[in-house]
Amino acid sequence: MTGWRLLLTRPADESAALADLLAAQGIYSSSLPLLDIVPLAATGTILQAVQTLDQYSAIIVVSKPAARFGVELLNLHWPQPPRNKWFSVGAATAQILQARGLDVSFPAEGDDSEALLKLPQLLEAIGGPDPRVLIMRGEGGRELLAERLRTLGASVEYLELYRRDLPQYPPAALPERIEAERLNGLVVSSGQGFEHLHQLVGDAWPQLAQLPLFVPSPRVAELARAAGAKTVVDCRGASAAALLTALREHPVPVF
Repeated sequence: MTGWRLLLTRPADESAALADLLAAQGIYSSSLPLLDIVPLAATGTILQAVQTLDQYSAIIVVSKPAARFGVELLNLHWPQPPRNKWFSVGAATAQILQARGLDVSFPAEGDDSEALLKLPQLLEAIGGPDPRVLIMRGEGGRELLAERLRTLGASVEYLELYRRDLPQYPPAALPERIEAERLNGLVVSSGQGFEHLHQLVGDAWPQLAQLPLFVPSPRVAELARAAGAKTVVDCRGASAAALLTALREHPVPVF
């Protein structure tokens, strides 16, 4: 895998952690964060949802930022955590919640919405009469999860805790970075991350669309292909382990 030279686009702290893990495997990477996580003000709607957490059959936390901001609200309003069924899309998000003393279930394989929807514990939690599910997330994203839960008979509400802004970069910063460091693969961790990538690349997109693009889910893969990406690799998860598996299975491009 040492032939890979990857562009990482996650928020700065996550990109730094991923870069260290990749370096330990002999993989070169360059970080250009395309998501700036900005917490939302605690409005009346947010506070009401937090104060009534014990009324939900299941609480699903879909990202590490959602877990961090959710735990902050729990610390303010729930000295003893409510005895709900808690779920996360991946192990890293679960660890943040478990550190707060919450009992969290998550898929053992495949950290995406599709894997979570097959989880027996989740199906059991929403199997009772009139199940209510709360999804903690950022603004937008993971509509498939709510749609599928509704088809299973659950009512679904969102608790949106942050937004994802595009950091400010000079024009052509992204394609210049790729050329200067001879990068041969792109990594995005969400649909909005890909949208920001596509936006920032601008007129250079036809050239960069030729590079392998590693994405976390079928939904993001579909989004990328619709925009013209030529080689999209679905890692079936946003974890470092999922990316490393995909890198092993995909040949390093030769230019």
